[in-house]
Amino acid sequence: MSTHIPTYQLGQLTTNDEQGIFFLGQKPGLPKIAIDQPYRSNFYKLGVCVKGHATVNINLDTYQVLPGNLLILAPHVIKQWTYMSPDYKLADIFFTRDFITTNNHLNPDKFSFFWAGAKGVIDLPSPQSISNSIYFIQQKCQEEQTYKDDVLRNLVNSLLYEIAAIYTDTTASNLSRGQLLVADFKRLVNTHFMKERSLKFYADQLFITPKHLTETLREITGKTAGDWISEAVTLEAKVLLQSPGLNISQISDMLHFADQSTFGKFFKNQTGMSPATYKQGSDF
Repeated sequence: MSTHIPTYQLGQLTTNDEQGIFFLGQKPGLPKIAIDQPYRSNFYKLGVCVKGHATVNINLDTYQVLPGNLLILAPHVIKQWTYMSPDYKLADIFFTRDFITTNNHLNPDKFSFFWAGAKGVIDLPSPQSISNSIYFIQQKCQEEQTYKDDVLRNLVNSLLYEIAAIYTDTTASNLSRGQLLVADFKRLVNTHFMKERSLKFYADQLFITPKHLTETLREITGKTAGDWISEAVTLEAKVLLQSPGLNISQISDMLHFADQSTFGKFFKNQTGMSPATYKQGSDF
C-alpha cells in the first residue's frame, strides 16, 4: 500500500531553499514541493532551529518550532507546515534509510525518537552542541576524501546516539503516568488505525479498561479515542487524495471502508467537503 501514498523524495528539495537545506547521499535538482499540504517523504530529518519560528503538524500533533528546539522527522510520519517566519532557519541534515544502513551500519528505527507517536519537537538543553555537530557533518559532506560515505555514516550515527540520550532525558522522564498512557495510545493509533478503529482494541493493547482509557484521554487531551482515530483516518485520506494515480473507490478500499459512499460520508463529516471536492483542490 505504501507505494501508492504520495511521498516526496530527497531530491525533490533544493539547496536553493531559504532554509539552507542540506543533503546526504543524493544530489538536489528537482522543483520544490508543496509542504503546506500534508505529505510524506522518503528521508529522515534532524534540525536545530537557530532563528525564527515555524508551526508544523506531525501526524496528529501540532508543534511550534522555536530557537533551541530540535526537529525530528521520520519517513513514515505525515508532515504539514502551516507557518514559517521569513527568518526561519535550521541547522539540519537529511538522510535516507539506504544511505545510513549501507553495509549493515545502523537501523535508524532502533531509536525511539523515530518511532510512531514519538515527539517531533523537543527542547535542547544545549542546542549549540547539536547544531555544531550538524554543521560539522555538513562540512564533511562537502569535502572530497577517501571513505567519505563511511565517515559521514559514523558521524551521523554518533549524532543519533547523542540525540537518543537527550530525548530520553527530556521526554519520558518528565511525563506523568496518564501522559505516558496517552503517548502509548497515540503510538498504537498511528500504527493500527487503517484496520483497527474500536475503543476495545486499543484498551486491550494497553491492558486497561475502555472506561479508563476514555477518561484518561478526555482528561489529558480533551478528545475521545474515537476523535483521535477519526483524525488519523482523515489525515491519511487527505494524503491519499493528493495522488493522481488513485481514484476515490481505491482510496476507500485502502482505508477499509465498507464502500465509497460510507467513506464519502465520513470524510465530509470530518472536513465539510466531499472526497471529490478535496481531490480537485489538491492538484499540485
